[in-house]
Amino acid sequence: MHVMVVDDEADIVRLNGVIFELHNHTTTNASSGCECLKKLEDGVRPDIILMDVMMPGINGFETCAKIKADERFKHIPVVIVSAKTHHTDVEKGMHAGAVDYLIKPIDPYELLKKVEGYALAAGVNFGK
Repeated sequence: MHVMVVDDEADIVRLNGVIFELHNHTTTNASSGCECLKKLEDGVRPDIILMDVMMPGINGFETCAKIKADERFKHIPVVIVSAKTHHTDVEKGMHAGAVDYLIKPIDPYELLKKVEGYALAAGVNFGK
């Protein structure tokens, strides 16, 4: 499985990379919504995207909506992972097209299992 981690906090990006790579998954990182969109435009094709909300430039809600509006990328599941906990934030994430909205901090094992589950549901075939 190929996971794109989109977060402006370098420590979170590193931690998520370790979690997925320890379980034989590959990662691509982006530190902003703009960088995420650029990487998709440049041909990076993750199986799933983990997206923070609060980032410089366009936020995670806007980035998710742009991904879901593009025929080339709309099939890629987006999971919002954010410290924003208000129910209106969750609604914004789901309205933007996310398959789930997870609250930081999240247990690394729980994150791994949820992401693997969404990837499998989207038809990603990966072995362990």
